[in-house]
Amino acid sequence: MTETTSPASESAKSRPNHWVLTLVCADRPGIVHAVTAAIVASAGNVIELQQFSSRDTGRFFLRLEVDTPVTRGALLAELNPVAERFDAEIRLEDATRAIRTLVLGSKAEHCANDLLFRQRAGHLPIEVTRILANHPTLGDLAGFYDVPFEHLPIAGPEDKAAFEDRVRRIIEEEGIELVVLARYMQIVSPELCAELEGRAINIHHSFLPGFKGANPYRQAHERGVKVVGATAHFVTTDLDEGPIIEQNVRRVDHDDTVKELQAMGQDEESRTLTQAVKWFAEHRILLDGQRTIIFK
Repeated sequence: MTETTSPASESAKSRPNHWVLTLVCADRPGIVHAVTAAIVASAGNVIELQQFSSRDTGRFFLRLEVDTPVTRGALLAELNPVAERFDAEIRLEDATRAIRTLVLGSKAEHCANDLLFRQRAGHLPIEVTRILANHPTLGDLAGFYDVPFEHLPIAGPEDKAAFEDRVRRIIEEEGIELVVLARYMQIVSPELCAELEGRAINIHHSFLPGFKGANPYRQAHERGVKVVGATAHFVTTDLDEGPIIEQNVRRVDHDDTVKELQAMGQDEESRTLTQAVKWFAEHRILLDGQRTIIFK
């Protein structure tokens, strides 16, 4: 009997591997030439290339999307001499793989809902493996999207320590690559902030630090603000001062109520956080000190 192979199977076998390559090093001539030469040596094809030279720090940033028939190991073997020559940090990621993500929440549902909806719709390349919250409110939402949910109340320092220990265990057990604070209304300890450096994203309303506290939209309404907005940033040991990833604002009028301001603000929070997560998952964010380089 002669074994036959369907055209679909042949197509799957011949489909190239799709990689995202990022590089950071001191700026000097010849970097792009060396990287692309290594890709050509791997029979690769550059699909997208973006680069930036920081005049402030003298650092060079590069992001490429590459199709190759070779494995990750084979491509890295060609790139390793380039990394050594330029003392460069090179990362090579599978562009088709969803980023394993842990969502932390409290009571507010809007940000978590937007993330889960866009994940399900195929618009956000993440895999939310679990939602962990200090209130039970998000349980029904997690159930709707068939995402595991855990509720660990925080009433004092011991509870907070237990919550953060659980975060650490989930990260290790589930291979978490990104932690998203989707309106998680607790201050993360300096120790956990340090452990999550560069892989935890927070969202807050843009009124900080002018309107702190539990009801910033009422304070904003009383002061007659003309814009509402949101800021997504990396979590650091400095509260709400990590490198900024994305910001959005929209204008408001004097006749908008507190409830209307809150609704508009929540829309911006959801949009801003989701965009930041998308850029992270697509490996488009590189750090230049306290600034972010984002290849859109």
